[in-house]
Amino acid sequence: MKLLHEPESDDPILSVVNIIDIFLVIIAALLITVAQNPLLNAFSKQDVTIITDPGKSNMEMMIKKGKTIEHYKSSGAIGQGEGAKAGTAYRMKDGSIVYIPEDKQ
Repeated sequence: MKLLHEPESDDPILSVVNIIDIFLVIIAALLITVAQNPLLNAFSKQDVTIITDPGKSNMEMMIKKGKTIEHYKSSGAIGQGEGAKAGTAYRMKDGSIVYIPEDKQ
């Protein structure tokens, strides 16, 4: 039997209410994180490209266009193309770059 002079701090339901408050704060933080991430935000109309580890053999690219998300993974191989050497570029001490075209003989 509960008496009127007993303190309310002994009530076990108060700890449950505090846990519910903590979960509400965690859920709000997760919703803000999802809303700020351009890939996870379903309402974003922007096209987004994310590149991880650029220039390395394990480079990955994720491209979001509209509602479709494409994922590309690097094979680590160097690509080849058709072309010829057009000249040489030199970086000067002041940071500028000088391009010297090749002589065609």
